[in-house]
Amino acid sequence: MKGKVYLVGAGPGDFKLITLKGQDAIKAADVIVYDRLASPKLLDFRKEDCEFIYVGKESSNHTKTQDEINDIICQKALEGKIVTRLKGGDPYVFGRGGEEGQYLIERGVDVEVIPGITSAIGGLAYAGIPITHRDHASSFHVITGHLKDESNELDWDVLAKLKGTLVFLMGMSELKKITARLIENGMASTTPVGVINWATTDRQKVAVGTLIDIYEITEREGLTSPSIIVVGDVVKLREDLNFFEKKPLYGKKILVTRARNQSSKVVEKIYQLGGTAIEFPVIKIKDLSHEPSIIEEIKRVREYNYLIFTSQNGVKLFLNRMFSLGLDMRALTGAKIVAIGKVTAKELEKYHLYADIIPENYIAEGIYEELKDMLTPEDNILLPRAKESRDFLAEELGKLAQIKEIKIYETILGEGAEKVEEVKSLLNKKEIDYITFTSSSTVKNLVKILGSADILKNQKLISIGPITSDTVEGFGLEVYGEAEKYDIDGVLKVILNEEAQK
Repeated sequence: MKGKVYLVGAGPGDFKLITLKGQDAIKAADVIVYDRLASPKLLDFRKEDCEFIYVGKESSNHTKTQDEINDIICQKALEGKIVTRLKGGDPYVFGRGGEEGQYLIERGVDVEVIPGITSAIGGLAYAGIPITHRDHASSFHVITGHLKDESNELDWDVLAKLKGTLVFLMGMSELKKITARLIENGMASTTPVGVINWATTDRQKVAVGTLIDIYEITEREGLTSPSIIVVGDVVKLREDLNFFEKKPLYGKKILVTRARNQSSKVVEKIYQLGGTAIEFPVIKIKDLSHEPSIIEEIKRVREYNYLIFTSQNGVKLFLNRMFSLGLDMRALTGAKIVAIGKVTAKELEKYHLYADIIPENYIAEGIYEELKDMLTPEDNILLPRAKESRDFLAEELGKLAQIKEIKIYETILGEGAEKVEEVKSLLNKKEIDYITFTSSSTVKNLVKILGSADILKNQKLISIGPITSDTVEGFGLEVYGEAEKYDIDGVLKVILNEEAQK
C-alpha cells in the first residue's frame, strides 16, 4: 500500500478553528507529526491505534531539526502509512510547509496540502483587532521576524512607508529592533502597536501601546513567544471588538471529574463560555445489565407499575438491555415512569419515552416526596440504579409499596489516573480555578486517584447537590459552592455567579 502525507494547517491555537478537511485528515492518520502550536485537543480526533510524534520547536530549543522532521515524515509515508503533519496556523505562512512538500515529492511521496487559519488573521481577530478596516487599513502585510540568513535585513524603508497593517510573526525576540527600525525610517512613534501572546488560547494575553513604548510594556507584562506583533491604526479597534476576552469564563480552568462518556456536554458549555475544561474522568461506568438476575427482572418488566430512573446511565443500560432481549416499548404499557431530573428525562426522550414524574429537587429525597402520597401496598416498583447508590430510596419506598432494586451498573475508577501527575502539578501551582463534582463517586474516586484529600484543601470545590457536598465534607474539605438546581447547569451557574461578582 502506498502512503500519503497531509500537510495540515492546525490553526492558531483554538482547536475548533481546524477545518473540516483538516479534521478528516487527523481521523484518517496512522501517524500524526505535530508541533508546539497545534492544539493537543486536536489529537482527540485520531483513531485508536494512531502513532504520535512530537516535533515541537521554540526559540533556541528544537526537539528535532527540520531535516530530521522531513526524514521522519518521509520514512513513515514510505512504510505505506497515512501521515498527517499538523502545523500551527497555515502550512505555507512561514510554516516551512513548502519545504516539507518539496522534500516529500522529490522522494516520490504523495502530498496533499490542507490550508489552515493563520495566526496573522485569526490571532488578531481573537484579540479584537481586524486586520483590515475601511477607515484604517485597506491592505495588510505579513512579515517574518526571522530571516533564513540572519545577516540579511528587511527593507525597513519600504515597510515604514506602507499604509496598511503590518503583522510580524516569530518576531518577539526582535521586537525592540522592529520598533526602532520603523521609527528610524519615518513611521510615527505614536503608531499603535499590539502584541498578542498565545493567541486564541486560554493563555491569550494582549499588550497595547505605540512604537515608542510597546517594548517596555511587553517587558513589564512578561510577554514572550509565541506572540504576534501588529502595527497600525486597526489596533485602536481592540476595545470595541474584543469579544474573546469578554466571555464570562475567559481564562478559567475547570477540572471536570465526570466519566468521559458523560463529560462532552459540560466540556462544550465551558468552552462556549470562554473557559478551559480539564477532563479528568475519575469514574467509569461498568455495565452489569448482562447478569442473569438482572436479565430476569427486565424480562418481568410488565409486572411493575412504577419504573424509577435515577441517572442517564440507568436509562441507557436498562432500555438497551430490554431491547436486546426482544422487548419493545409495549412492555412498559401501564407503568408510570419517574426521572430524578431533567437530564435523566432528556435521556428517556431519546427513546421516545416521557417521564410522568420529575421531582422538584433532583435527589432521592425529592422522588420520595413526590411518591409518598401516591403509593399503595399493591404497587410494584422497579428501581434500576448504580451498585453504590444510597439505600434511602429503596428503604423508604419499600415501606409504602413493593420495590425491586436492580444494580444495573457500577462506577469504578476512570481513566483520570493516566494524567494524575499533570493534574497534581496544576493543583499545586494553583492553576485550576474550580473543581466540579457531580456525584459522591466523583469525590471518592478523585481522592483515591490523588492519594490524599490534602491537595484539594483551599481549592474551589463546586458540588452538584447536598449529598455530594456531604461526601466532600466527609473528607475534611470545604464546599466552595453548591448548585441550587442539582444538575450541570446548576453547577456552572455557581461558577458564573462567582465570576460575575469579581
